[in-house]
Amino acid sequence: MNVSENNPLLNPGGPGQKHPWGRYVALGDSFTEGIGDPEPMNPGGYRGWADRVAEELGRGHEDFAYANLAIRGRLLQQIIDEQVGPCLELQPDLVSISAGGNDLIRPGGDPDLLAEKLDVAVGELGSTGATVVLFNGPDTAASVLGRIRGKVAIYNENLRTVAARHDAVVADMWSLRQLADPQMWDVDRLHFSPLGHHTIATMVLEALNVEHTLEPLMPKPLPPRTWREARSSDLVWAREYFVPWVIRRLRHQSSGDGITAKRPTPGPVFGPSGTLLPRR
Repeated sequence: MNVSENNPLLNPGGPGQKHPWGRYVALGDSFTEGIGDPEPMNPGGYRGWADRVAEELGRGHEDFAYANLAIRGRLLQQIIDEQVGPCLELQPDLVSISAGGNDLIRPGGDPDLLAEKLDVAVGELGSTGATVVLFNGPDTAASVLGRIRGKVAIYNENLRTVAARHDAVVADMWSLRQLADPQMWDVDRLHFSPLGHHTIATMVLEALNVEHTLEPLMPKPLPPRTWREARSSDLVWAREYFVPWVIRRLRHQSSGDGITAKRPTPGPVFGPSGTLLPRR
């Protein structure tokens, strides 16, 4: 059963009925910040799935406001410590939180302990009556993160329990099989491409039962590659992305050091062109 079926806010009415939310705040790490989906006209230089969702939620809602507190590289406890309090101060009626991925990548990342921490945070975020959206992890079998697939699966099951306890909505990344296509991922193989962010935004809007204007986008067929070409590509990726990532871990550094939230206060939603999105 879909968790959203129990939430009356997610069944606002028939076709054409406006959604019930007026203020959306997104919490998380690089995934929610939008890394991999560059857009120079957007705050912070990135767009991402959360901006795309907010753009759709803002259509036809004159007073709709959106804030994004996510910062790349953040661990779950950092997100709880740095973002939950400021989020509550903004008094949203819709909150999304995606956290734990950076913890699971690291050695010793415990999916059970992470779920316990997330459970407390979700309870706090939902205590005001806000609708809370949780993200489970994608199936990493076909990616460079395949080694943590088992931990992701355990975390996902724990997350569904957390969602059921707090009547939260699950944005089901694991079931989004389109993400197995390599074109859904950025060149660093750790973040999603614009196509991936677009696909995820569509999934989130549908999980919220919100009508939207996003059209499904299909990746173009990839040309066949020889073994030598594939090997060369892997070596370039390792040198430019994987080795620097390992060095940062060894130095206890984060890609988010010195970075601040791109949308710290709620405001109207602007499209990638820099203009206020039209009503529909």
